[in-house]
Amino acid sequence: MKKIAILQSNYIPWKGYFDLINSVDEFVLFDDMQFTKRDWRNRNKIKSPSGLLWLTIPVKVKGNYYQKISETETRDNVWREQHWKSITHNYSRSRFFNEFKDLFQNLYLDQAETSLSKINYQFLIEICRILGISTQISWSKDYKIISGKTERLVEICKQAGATEYLSGPAAEDYIIRNLFERENIQVKYISYTEYPEYTQLYPPFEHGVSILDLIFNEGNHAYKFMKSFS
Repeated sequence: MKKIAILQSNYIPWKGYFDLINSVDEFVLFDDMQFTKRDWRNRNKIKSPSGLLWLTIPVKVKGNYYQKISETETRDNVWREQHWKSITHNYSRSRFFNEFKDLFQNLYLDQAETSLSKINYQFLIEICRILGISTQISWSKDYKIISGKTERLVEICKQAGATEYLSGPAAEDYIIRNLFERENIQVKYISYTEYPEYTQLYPPFEHGVSILDLIFNEGNHAYKFMKSFS
């Protein structure tokens, strides 16, 4: 039995993204997909005293309407200092900020990577380490990609030797289940409901923010507020 999930890389994703990773044996970053504007690939939300605050990595997209996520580059590295300043300003009073400050400061200020995919990957790997997630993480470029929205997912699963495909609930609207069943691959959907609340700055409580919020507020106990560890 082998469980697999396939999803585009996101910038400092929310806890549900990491629950998906932790629920499978292999997680494939599908960055051969087209980059989409105003999406999670290059932005996410944190909390602030005045409400939710978007952190967005500026990328080069002018004239490149069909570029892949893996082909997307940042416009500059100015965003690194800006994002870190926003994070420091809004989380310096959280209980575990100082414990993880140096690690994230390094990711923001001591790196010069301009590939969006690789930037997302750097954060992903470090956050998985903090949470104790040991799932194998691979790239779609490691597999032969075919056409067809569901067909290409089935093909990656076949090449990876998967017997179960785990997906986010939104994909239920377009996935053709019988294409998986034909290859003896079971399709299941993760649930993102009924998460427990944790200690969070700036009420009211908000679940749909970057995992950084959970880490800075709960530290090494963050996993206790995620569903895949229960």
